[in-house]
Amino acid sequence: MEYRDYYKILGVERKASQDEIKKVYRKLAMKYHPDKNPDNKEAEEKFKEINEAHQVLSDPEKRARYDQLGSSYSQWQQRGAPGDFNWGDFFGGAAGSAPRGGSRHVRYEDVGDMFGGGGMGGFSDFFEAMFGMGGGRGAQASQNPRMQPQRYEQPVNISLEEAHQGAIRILQSEGKRVQVKIPAGAKSGTKVRVKGKAPGGGDLYLKVTVDKNAKFERKEDNLHTQTSVDVFTALLGGKTQVKTLNGNLSLTIPAGTQPEQVIRLSGRGMPKLRSPKDKGDLFVRVKVKIPKDLSEEQKTLLKEVAGKN
Repeated sequence: MEYRDYYKILGVERKASQDEIKKVYRKLAMKYHPDKNPDNKEAEEKFKEINEAHQVLSDPEKRARYDQLGSSYSQWQQRGAPGDFNWGDFFGGAAGSAPRGGSRHVRYEDVGDMFGGGGMGGFSDFFEAMFGMGGGRGAQASQNPRMQPQRYEQPVNISLEEAHQGAIRILQSEGKRVQVKIPAGAKSGTKVRVKGKAPGGGDLYLKVTVDKNAKFERKEDNLHTQTSVDVFTALLGGKTQVKTLNGNLSLTIPAGTQPEQVIRLSGRGMPKLRSPKDKGDLFVRVKVKIPKDLSEEQKTLLKEVAGKN
């Protein structure tokens, strides 16, 4: 079996940080993604290679085990010893072998989201044998009849708007495209189960992260935002437009509204995950704009109101 140098594939040093690995991976993934290189088999194979390298080097446990193998493999090469490298020390039942069964985390960088979907490709026999991910040569998992299907987790990022409305992601598992619905009301940490769609017939769990939004702050099922009104509207009352996740809304500003006063809009927040017809509230903080340049007439009128004439 041929040893695969994942550091060389990504073009990073062995001491590269996780941030550096992620940055290089994203750049290469964008360059070789199948959506950008249609019908290009060479680019497709390169994409698979860099994805596989990232799976290992972005996971601290996998990276540590791979580094251990790489160190032993390098020493074997330097010795020039006869015979083949003893893969059995790392593949199979020898001490220090990869654990079998239970819950396993498979970290996929969500490149598909950058391009609106797209397959991530398969893994090499080297990867499968090293980590027991499937039916490659040397993989032990498929040979054990008592082996329970693996549980896999894949991170996925969605916007706040998608969390409000629900979202769909297209995944590829074992050569098949799978459409997964992420329910409205999903929060960071929500896990969506995709039954039987992981390699080997196991369950795949999408672990959701909801991206921050520049306009709204989410607190549980409530949303917080702000709007600005001029001092005259705050004094006399009036209307202002407020953006919500359902579109713009005409908000009534009561006369005498104070700076930083919060107005509550019932049912304008996020849908509740297990009861999407029920929604949280939207809290609008009112910012009062004080004009810097007043006309002489305005100054006179304000002085009269203030009793300074």
